[in-house]
Amino acid sequence: MGFADAHLIPLVDEGLGNSAYLVDLGDGRALAVDAARDLRTLHAAAERHGLTVAYAADTHLHADFLSGAVQLGHDHGATLLASAAGHRAFAHRGLADEDEVDLGGLTLRALATPGHTDEHLSFLLLDDGRELGVFTGGSLIVDSAARTDLLGPDRTEELARAQYRSLQRLTRLPDATAVWPTHGAGSFCSAPPGSERTTTIGAQKLTNPLLAAPDEDTFTARLTGSLGSYPAYFDRLAEANRRGPAVVTGTPLLTELSAERVRALVADRGHIVDVRPAADYAAGHIPGSLSIPLRGQFATWLGWLLPDTVPLVFVTGDGQDPSEIVRQAYKIGYERLAGRLVGGTDAWAAAGHRLATTAFVTADRAGGRPYVDVRQESEFAAGHVPGAFNIELGGLAHVAAEAPEGAVVACGHGERAMTAASLLERAGRTHVAVLDGGPGDYAAAHGGKLVQGTEDTRS
Repeated sequence: MGFADAHLIPLVDEGLGNSAYLVDLGDGRALAVDAARDLRTLHAAAERHGLTVAYAADTHLHADFLSGAVQLGHDHGATLLASAAGHRAFAHRGLADEDEVDLGGLTLRALATPGHTDEHLSFLLLDDGRELGVFTGGSLIVDSAARTDLLGPDRTEELARAQYRSLQRLTRLPDATAVWPTHGAGSFCSAPPGSERTTTIGAQKLTNPLLAAPDEDTFTARLTGSLGSYPAYFDRLAEANRRGPAVVTGTPLLTELSAERVRALVADRGHIVDVRPAADYAAGHIPGSLSIPLRGQFATWLGWLLPDTVPLVFVTGDGQDPSEIVRQAYKIGYERLAGRLVGGTDAWAAAGHRLATTAFVTADRAGGRPYVDVRQESEFAAGHVPGAFNIELGGLAHVAAEAPEGAVVACGHGERAMTAASLLERAGRTHVAVLDGGPGDYAAAHGGKLVQGTEDTRS
């Protein structure tokens, strides 16, 4: 049995596309790496294996989630390990390049690998000097490297060149060295699609297209040319992680609110977020509410589309767990959760208030309308309906006036499209329909084929 099988416990957050890691140190203690604030999975794994977290290491100041390190310090008495260059404002052991931490049999060596962030460290795990694996965070990831534009466009190229040098350093490790990245498929920190979450140095030398770049200039051009959009909340969380998230005691609950209290909160700049499945939202919803179905990607779209400075009211459906809303919202620093509408839309209607509906149509009934595709540009380029308009969901609210009247709005399945329709309805575009399905369904129903690329096909 290899080390990874015996001692390494990956903890995958499919919604954010990230992995944390729990390392069994063999004596009832554990090392946690890049744990997020929602620690339910980690705590369950630690309890299952009889472990107490003795060390919590962060590879960098995360932009896509609040770190769970401070919470682990509170819950387990863990020693927090992070880059001294990050100037974190809470008690931790600051590490510089080549510093080592004795884990009691194993050794953790800090490697300065700037690029994704200035203070980024990778952590090399050693057993009596033998390289077992390296926690690469947002440096070397499976078949790519993490984005370098999170500190602003004026720093992007500089950090991309630093990322090149960091990857060159990592590839000098033995080929058998395991690579344990934080960012994986589904992350907006530039991980490509794919199912693999871990790899080896040798495998990456063979398959990573960025490592195939012949020189620094080519690498920089390839990396910066691949950067797509990212959620708005990314611009806030690095500083929140530098300050340190507040410790959470117990599970915060959503207050139950009456219809009249909800109306008062909306009048005071609050927002209503409807977390029910897309079909339920379509059948009847509060006018002006934002549809964000409660699923793995809930936190991403909450943080992309709404500010964290206003009260949020939630509309839930049968069988939905309000604590899941809280956990996902807290994971990205959204804590102004006013509560949820008790009784849902039935209570709203019973109080004499109007409900709105949205057409949710199958592909065979979606023809004859302009087609608005709200997927990411990279998804659109991989295959889309001929003549489709591509307006990414994350930027739709700012360009709602550009969306054609009477459009059918589509994504891959329907969830993001329903969110888009709710944004358009809030902007006064009330005659949209949502495709129940994706571009492949539409093409099959209308005898067409998907096209690739991003060129304008609407002429």
